[in-house]
Amino acid sequence: MVIDKLPFASPNDPVLHTRIQFMQQQGINAFYHYQLPQTAMVLKQGAGRLIRDINDYGILVIADPRLFRKSYGYYLRKNLPDMPVETDIEQLQYKFSQMQRQNS
Repeated sequence: MVIDKLPFASPNDPVLHTRIQFMQQQGINAFYHYQLPQTAMVLKQGAGRLIRDINDYGILVIADPRLFRKSYGYYLRKNLPDMPVETDIEQLQYKFSQMQRQNS
């Protein structure tokens, strides 16, 4: 499964815009208290679609560099299911071939 970008809600969504305005009026940081938790939940649901039972295997590729380059990336990574993380493509290919051999 490939996720090309982090699933933040569109800033043009009028409901999101209204919610952000309301939270700002309350002195609440809408990004950290609403948008980031929502994104973490959607990302976790996406990962959950890859592995459904104990015999499933696969690789979740999140191609958005913000996952490692932004400070909030740590929060998003910690909210994903417990799984190995690999940033080297050759290691990723090796691990995938190992998984295929084990499950054939």
